[in-house]
Amino acid sequence: MRFALTVSATLIAIAAMSVVGQAADPTSRPVTFTKDVAPILQEKCQQCHQPNSIAPMSLISYEDARPWARSMKQRVVTRQMPPWHIDMSVGVHEFKNDMSLSDAQIDTIARWVDAGAPEGDPKDMPPPKPLVTDNEWQGVRDGYGPPDLVIRSSEYTMPAQHQDVWYRPMSDVPLTEPRWARMVEIRPTQLKGRRIVHHSIAYLVLNNDPDAVNTGTATGATAADPTPDDLVNRRPQLMEWAIGKGYDRFRDGTGKLILPGEKISWDQHLHAVGEEITSGSEIGIWFYPKGQEPQKRSYLIGFTGLRKPQFVDIPPNSIASTDGFTVLKENTLITNFQPHFHLRGKAMQVEAILPDGKNQIISYIGKFNFNWMTNYIYADDAAPVFPKGTVIHVSAWYDNTRANPNNPDPDQWVGYGDRTVDEMAHAWMNVVYLTDDEYKALVAERKAKAEKAAPATK
Repeated sequence: MRFALTVSATLIAIAAMSVVGQAADPTSRPVTFTKDVAPILQEKCQQCHQPNSIAPMSLISYEDARPWARSMKQRVVTRQMPPWHIDMSVGVHEFKNDMSLSDAQIDTIARWVDAGAPEGDPKDMPPPKPLVTDNEWQGVRDGYGPPDLVIRSSEYTMPAQHQDVWYRPMSDVPLTEPRWARMVEIRPTQLKGRRIVHHSIAYLVLNNDPDAVNTGTATGATAADPTPDDLVNRRPQLMEWAIGKGYDRFRDGTGKLILPGEKISWDQHLHAVGEEITSGSEIGIWFYPKGQEPQKRSYLIGFTGLRKPQFVDIPPNSIASTDGFTVLKENTLITNFQPHFHLRGKAMQVEAILPDGKNQIISYIGKFNFNWMTNYIYADDAAPVFPKGTVIHVSAWYDNTRANPNNPDPDQWVGYGDRTVDEMAHAWMNVVYLTDDEYKALVAERKAKAEKAAPATK
């Protein structure tokens, strides 16, 4: 009898421990939309997935999201959504604007779908976030407040059916005194314009400011005979915007100087989408407060992914690759990475080849999506820094097969060009140049931080 009681007590204790363990294990309780999934959608998805926004469906309510449950699971498990396609296992993996889902958030959505996508208790639904009702600035959404200055281009009416157009108007910069930009963002002037504006570049037409011209990189030509890539990178750019991109936020203590009397020369690539749409571009500029002007300039560089300038050769029904090399003539801090292709772009790797022969992967994106030219802004302590003489090697891959859902015609040969159906490859990166002393000090500072943090990781 005593043995039977002991066994019974033991079984009861084990059962109790099992119940406690299940209560402590968050994966054991049911997952519902209102309690678990809705907060994730609010944080990472709803800024696009809401009525009249750029996403094809709203994910505001349970009724909105439920029909798309299986599709949601497929997109998040394969990390197609949110549009954060950089490979976090190599290179820099700390960013200021990381919009990716954590492994736990992906698991939550997957378990919700696998359980039949239950709604849950409506009382658990978090308060709704304000809807975007206009062509809102991404910088405003992220809490930086409205821009201090907005400069608009004139607008162009793109017919429903038409060849690509490059619209290049000029705009005055209405400043009466020098100001330093700490952040810039370009957007189409109309919400519908996001459908026809493939990219928009705001170049500065200078007014006696030679230091604004980038001279810190070279792709192999001499100053007397520069390559097209060198010429583009020497032309001062406030920003390059492309489909799906947000803003450029410059590293603290760096920026772009804008002087009275300067102008903006726009380079806008427009393509027809089956509907007549009128739009241009506008740039929002957030200034440093007076008295807090930075000491360093930020230069926007299009690091080439082509060994021969303006040369791409992609046979029909094939996977192809190109690569390009750019020499850093100055000690250089790189603050962001935005890969740029057209419809056949597949993957891009940016690698640094150091003067001593060692190499270091900076960033790699293996699932490029033409609809999302995401800008990856490195965290301050993670932004890569290299000595003068380093070579930036950009490798690019293209998918001209039927497996590429963006491919308009895999039976066509594809060469270099500005049209959406042509191809190109470059990595847009803002850079800051450092003196030898500044470079040595930054490297020493990071080494000291790494040594201090090392014991905590053991």
